[in-house]
Amino acid sequence: MKYLYCLITGLALILIASCDHVENPYPQLVTTDLDTTLYPGNWSDYVSNEWPVFSQNTNTNRNVLIEDFTGHKCVFCPAAADLAHQLHEANPSRVFIASIHAGPTGMGDFQTITLPDYPIDFTNPQGLEIGNYFGTNDGGFIGNPRGSINRFNNGYIFQSPAQWSSMTSDQITQNNLKVNIQSDLNYFPSTKGAFLHVEIEKLEQSLNNGLVIVAYLIEDSLVGDQKMSDNSHNSSYIHRDIHRGNIGGLSFGRNLEPDLLIGSKYYVNYSFLVPNQLDGNHNPENMHVLIYVYDQSTWEIYQVIKQEIVP
Repeated sequence: MKYLYCLITGLALILIASCDHVENPYPQLVTTDLDTTLYPGNWSDYVSNEWPVFSQNTNTNRNVLIEDFTGHKCVFCPAAADLAHQLHEANPSRVFIASIHAGPTGMGDFQTITLPDYPIDFTNPQGLEIGNYFGTNDGGFIGNPRGSINRFNNGYIFQSPAQWSSMTSDQITQNNLKVNIQSDLNYFPSTKGAFLHVEIEKLEQSLNNGLVIVAYLIEDSLVGDQKMSDNSHNSSYIHRDIHRGNIGGLSFGRNLEPDLLIGSKYYVNYSFLVPNQLDGNHNPENMHVLIYVYDQSTWEIYQVIKQEIVP
C-alpha cells in the first residue's frame, strides 16, 4: 500500500494523520508518492525522527559522470572500463562511473545472454531505453564502447574512449558550478527498503531550460563472464559500476517543477527496495546511488553526487 506524505521544514513538525496519508501543513507542502511500508514502524515516527534536515551546501566542485555504454561480449569494452576506473581512481570524490549495458539499439549482440559462457543478464529496462534513444537521437552513437562525459556536447554527446581523459579533466577544472545537490538515505535491513532524500539548489539563476533529476542504482563490482580483446572468455572478470536501473523507473528522470520547491530549493524523495546483486546475494554495502541533474534541452549534466546505501 502506498501513502502520501509531506515534507516540511521549519522549527516545528505538526502532524495530521489519517488511515491513508500523513500530512504536514507547515510551512509548505511537497507531496510525493512513497511506499511507507518499507519503513519498519509507524510512518509518523519516520517523519518526526528520520527525515533529514539539510545544512547549507558549501560544495563548490563540479563533479563528473562518465556513462560507459558497454557489453559483456564486447571485446573492446574491458579496456574502456579500465580507463573509466582509472579516471575515477585519480579523482575518487569527483569522478563517478555508470556502466550501462546497452547499445545503440538498446539490446544488441554484445548484451545478450548465451549459455553456458555468458549467463548473466546485465541489462535493465531503463538502460536499454537510454541506449536506444541515444542510438538515433542527439548525435547518436555507433556502438560499444562509447561514453558520455557529463553528456557534454563536444561535437557529439557520445565519445570514443580516446576522448574521455581530456574531457574529464576539462570538466573537473571548471569553476562554474551551476547546480548543487546534497542527499541523505535511510536503509532498513528488515524490509530491504530505502528512502532517498535529495535537495537541489540552482546556483545560476540565468538557467532558463528545464532541469531534470535522475537517480542511478549502481552495483559496485561483480565477478562474471566477459569476452576479452583476444576473443578469449574470462570467467573471473570484475564488472565494475554496473547500472542496475533508475530509481523511480523513469529512464530520463523527473522534471524539477515548481511544486517541488520549498523556498529557493527543490526537494525530491524516493523509496525503493534494494535488490539482490546479479549473483543473487543481498549486499547493500556493495551498492550506491548516483544522483545527477541535467539540462532538459542540451542533456548536459550540471552536477552528480554519490550516495552510499550503507555508509
